[in-house]
Amino acid sequence: MTALEEKPTRLISGPGMLLVWFYGVMVVGALSRSAYQIATDFQRAPLAYSLSAVAGVVYGFITYTLVRGGETARRAARVCCAAELVGVLVVGTWTLVEPSAFPDATVWSDYGMGYIFIPVLLPLSALYWLRKVQAQQRAAA
Repeated sequence: MTALEEKPTRLISGPGMLLVWFYGVMVVGALSRSAYQIATDFQRAPLAYSLSAVAGVVYGFITYTLVRGGETARRAARVCCAAELVGVLVVGTWTLVEPSAFPDATVWSDYGMGYIFIPVLLPLSALYWLRKVQAQQRAAA
């Protein structure tokens, strides 16, 4: 078997499976919430509802990359998790500094307080896990 034919290294063993589960739940929560809000009351808080939809798409892509596995997927997941963390921190701070910009909450409002702070804890956990997997793969090589 050549290097190109090797099966991608799994990223969802052990704690990685828990990450996939949490990201999957967040995909459903963020996308269903934003789809309903956009369809029924978009003019009320277009920024908040659009940001929730973006969060759902990001969660979906991260879930896909974790399940896909392999080095390229791991790198993509790291970039997306870092971007997700930046998004949570920016939107979370923005909602505290200028609450009038958000007549309704987003998934990332107040650092994800409405979701038991999972939106801020999830990318931190995923980045830690992805780094640990990378270190294990290097040690095995």
